[in-house]
Amino acid sequence: MRENPRPGDESYVDYVTARLPALQRAAFLLCGGDAHRADDVVQATITRLYQHWKRVSRSDNIDAYVHRMLVHAVIDERRHSWSRVQLGGRPMEAAGGDPHSGVDERGSLVAALRRLPPRQRAVLVMRFLLDRPIEEVAEALKCSVGTVKSQSSRGLDALRSMLATIEEHGNG
Repeated sequence: MRENPRPGDESYVDYVTARLPALQRAAFLLCGGDAHRADDVVQATITRLYQHWKRVSRSDNIDAYVHRMLVHAVIDERRHSWSRVQLGGRPMEAAGGDPHSGVDERGSLVAALRRLPPRQRAVLVMRFLLDRPIEEVAEALKCSVGTVKSQSSRGLDALRSMLATIEEHGNG
């Protein structure tokens, strides 16, 4: 622990502590159910947030800013070749439990989300799981409001179809 914390560190710690579970769930879904990748993305996001906290904390909508950072971290992480390196895994229980266990019907939802194109997945996670407004999603993804609406519609149709198929096979 540092003896002389920087001014504003307390507000950063309070913000991250309060939002961490939601950021982990969002990253988990944005990463198609890859918990380890999601943890890396969240770590990169909160590190970058700390670097820019003085400016970000003055924002009118800190959550919107951080969600944009999270989506960009997912996109950036996919671009780097080192992200394709597979490390030996360890069971989530050994790591202190699954921080993503709060998502209802997680297995089916994650399986269906994984099959969506990355942009549709990002739109659905931001719109419906993070409850972000259409305009904010469009800004974060650098696309038009119309694109967000059409991607939402197509993504929801695809999810409904996939979840119905999963349920059909599960009950059959």
